[in-house]
Amino acid sequence: MDDFGEYKRMGDPGKLEKSENWRVAIGLQKVDGLEASSYLVETAKKNIEGDITFDEVKERLRGYYQAKPVEVGGNRAEEADKVSAHIAEILSEKTFVFSPAEYVAIHRRLFTGIFAFAGKIRDYNISKAEWVLNGQSVVYAGADSIRATLDYDFSQEKTFAYKGLDKRRTSEHIARFVSSIWQIHAFGEGNTRATAVFAIKYLRTLGFKVENDLFAENSWYFRNALVRANYNDHANGVYATLEYANLFFANLLLGENNPLKNRELLVATGGKTNIEPLK
Repeated sequence: MDDFGEYKRMGDPGKLEKSENWRVAIGLQKVDGLEASSYLVETAKKNIEGDITFDEVKERLRGYYQAKPVEVGGNRAEEADKVSAHIAEILSEKTFVFSPAEYVAIHRRLFTGIFAFAGKIRDYNISKAEWVLNGQSVVYAGADSIRATLDYDFSQEKTFAYKGLDKRRTSEHIARFVSSIWQIHAFGEGNTRATAVFAIKYLRTLGFKVENDLFAENSWYFRNALVRANYNDHANGVYATLEYANLFFANLLLGENNPLKNRELLVATGGKTNIEPLK
């Protein structure tokens, strides 16, 4: 069910834009298996209607969770709600600078009050068991090379000449760039959400009308496509491929309607996987 579908029917451009920002903000929580609360949805609607500001949204969430008992194992709904509010706020702003500092600042704004390391480049190495890889992990950048790798990828993109490229080659290039900065995994957690928000803001500055519905409804596919773009297991005939990221961005930027099915990305021994997918 689309909690904000009414705004598509109303025909109010301002409210529609706000509702689309909220939809993608809430949808992106699914990359980590999180679901926003009904309380956030109702609060978001008040923001869309212009009854409350983003600061008031955040204050209401602070009070709501301050009074709410913490569930066993922590309260992931609180993370989903607060990060959604931060994403919607950032997407509503018309400011952006293409730089690693902006990327880091977006992470800081998204996760302040959630992670102690919000906006901090990790100083340790990581691996993450992936459902789409049958529990294996992408090889992420080493802690000692993160800053240099970020600087390199951003400098290459900043000087890249889009002039003369047809739309498909442009879409494929953007898929490659987004995949590259995601693979660095500059932060301990929250990399996919920060990368998605950065990508949306960047694409808007390039003049693209980004279809927010795609991020809202296919955020987990987006993450899995980035995983497959950066995973190799040559011994078993598995090679990094941008095929799936290209499908996502072709839908996003070219208006195509390619089916985006997570199970088609699955790398599994004997056709089976040992860990459950995110719901």
